[in-house]
Amino acid sequence: MPLPSTIKKISDTVWEIPSSYKSGMRVPARIYATEKLLHEMDDGVIDQVTNVAMLPGIVRYALCMPDGHWGYGFPIGGVAAMDADEGVISPGGIGFDVNCGMRLVVTNLTHDDVKPHLRTLVDRLFERVPAGVGSSGFLQLSHKEFRQLVEQGARWCIRRGLGWEQDLERTEESACISGADSNKISDKAIERGVDQVGTLGSGNHYLEIQVVRPENVFDRKLAEAFGITIPNQVVVMFHCGSRGFGHQVATDYLQVFLKAMPRYNISVPDRELACAPFHSPEGQDYFAGMKCAINMSFANRQVILHRIREVFSSVFGRKPEALGMHMVYDVAHNTAKLERHRVDGKERSLLIHRKGSTRAFAPRMEGLAASHQETGQPVIIGGSMETGSYLLVGVPSGADSFFTTAHGSGRTMSRAKAKKLYNGRQLQQQMEDRGIYVRSVSYAGLAEEAGDAYKDIDAVVDATERAGISKRVVRFIPIGNVKG
Repeated sequence: MPLPSTIKKISDTVWEIPSSYKSGMRVPARIYATEKLLHEMDDGVIDQVTNVAMLPGIVRYALCMPDGHWGYGFPIGGVAAMDADEGVISPGGIGFDVNCGMRLVVTNLTHDDVKPHLRTLVDRLFERVPAGVGSSGFLQLSHKEFRQLVEQGARWCIRRGLGWEQDLERTEESACISGADSNKISDKAIERGVDQVGTLGSGNHYLEIQVVRPENVFDRKLAEAFGITIPNQVVVMFHCGSRGFGHQVATDYLQVFLKAMPRYNISVPDRELACAPFHSPEGQDYFAGMKCAINMSFANRQVILHRIREVFSSVFGRKPEALGMHMVYDVAHNTAKLERHRVDGKERSLLIHRKGSTRAFAPRMEGLAASHQETGQPVIIGGSMETGSYLLVGVPSGADSFFTTAHGSGRTMSRAKAKKLYNGRQLQQQMEDRGIYVRSVSYAGLAEEAGDAYKDIDAVVDATERAGISKRVVRFIPIGNVKG
């Protein structure tokens, strides 16, 4: 993309656009990227991140991560810290797929153990974890039960035998963010979400069987702390969110905010940045409703994990415990959370909007589980289905980005363009020839997710590490994939 003449190179991986760049900017905008990644970003990134810098109450910088690309209102990869007393909350800064996130599970199996059973595993996962637009899960819930679930998160699942107690500790927010209120969500949102628990969805959502090659372990001590201990170990990673439920919650409140802004004398350069004062009735209602979508997503991923354990158990004839199927972590994207951060030497309460970006707390930070106090928070960054993914950890120098890092590789082309350039059936065969067995709901959907439609995951992770916002631990190689 063409860069503003006023852009300032802070370091090899940090670029700043001054607040003088555009009338109305309250703070500078910063982009984390190498020069190559910066030039590869689409034109919308500069426009959107500088628009975000105009929002009332924004603190320090509007940020964009190395995987940044054009989104709704905020760029995907966008981060904004709002003063909790004077700032706003914006659905465009959170995303429509609220708490779209990643979950990583280890096994004690090796590639040699899994290879003879790979097709069976992927086929059964494809059957047991519904994928695609409008897919329904196996849980038959009443509206009352679903309201309980969205207030209790994955804890609701554990109480019903759909997982292990330790899964909760290894999930961000202990798998239930407090303050969720199902009275703040619409009947339409309930109707859209009630049968979607335990489903992948479509688009870039996936379930993947992966291998850890010995040469792809970058920090052996940390890898062992997270349960990655044997050569060519097999892990399972999946990516999904709050499905139609979260989308409806965001849609409902976007309309509420558009009507409310004139009452609060708020104007924004893009209606997709519709917002309300955080402490207004509208802002607090959305915050409570958005938390329901966060919890629905935690529960969704918990049920999917239960199904994955069932499949592996049935194929290998051993209980999941005997297969060592322990969670490493479940990390959220697309959230807004109240956190304490130091700004100009003073600790402040801030509402951190993370849109397509990942929390990355450093060791010994408040909010980390006891098991992560010494290691720092695990960070799971997914790549394309053809390339690979990463496990990283948060680091102390992440304070500059409000302890936030990238969430994936980030798209480089639209879905429409990818479908024109790639043939899904041919792509499936090419991947199988390379040792990656993939099942997809449709060939068109598979074409949309071609590896070349995404940035180079290695370049994105390299930029995050060089920028000091997270640290590499392990790289994973895909061998089996279920696509929505």
